[in-house]
Amino acid sequence: MNTNQQTAVLKGSEQQHTTKRSAALVSAPSLIRSAGLAAVATGILFILIQLIHPTDVLSSVHTARWTTVHCLGIAMCLLGLLGITGIYARQVKETGWLGLAGYILLGLFYTLTMSYQFIEAFVLPPLVAEAPQFTQGFLGIAGGTVGAMDVGALESIYMATGGLYLLGGLMLGIATFRAGILSRGASGLLALGTILPLLLSSLVHHPYDRLLAVPVGVSLAWLGYSLWTERRENAR
Repeated sequence: MNTNQQTAVLKGSEQQHTTKRSAALVSAPSLIRSAGLAAVATGILFILIQLIHPTDVLSSVHTARWTTVHCLGIAMCLLGLLGITGIYARQVKETGWLGLAGYILLGLFYTLTMSYQFIEAFVLPPLVAEAPQFTQGFLGIAGGTVGAMDVGALESIYMATGGLYLLGGLMLGIATFRAGILSRGASGLLALGTILPLLLSSLVHHPYDRLLAVPVGVSLAWLGYSLWTERRENAR
């Protein structure tokens, strides 16, 4: 009886150890691949939003299209945070301080942008009838036409998000390119795409400047795919 009991205990212990080891082997690559898929989804949503975004006028705020676009914007920001976390985590040692700075700046960009997307999706529609001047001023932030209505620090914070977007994308793109772990084509496109609006600001004006975000969307989806496939090959 003692021998049988000892054998059963040993077998149970071995099974638990095997189960834990298998779970560890499965979970870590799966989390990284999930982050890659989140980056792919972010890039696709970023492109889609630019293509279907309605004009920034009062009449658009009541439409279902307006609400849909900005709900997609909230999802894009959330997935973007997950995606860039996976991209940075995969190459944390190789990218150094430049990659860390780019990751932090882009993370702040997504966090602040998510709050603006939430306001546009759920706060502005009820305010159209009650406070049309404020709503119009808020809509004018993106195009630089706030007008006489004081929207407080909202305009300054929005301008700051633009700086976070430019610097964060440029730094993370360069750091990823130098690391050479993920696709260099995608990382180069990220660096170039983020500064493209700055280079062409005098030629392309709002709302047509939304199309300049398409290269960044492509680069994020490309990086996410590179991360997902790279981790899957290692897991195999």
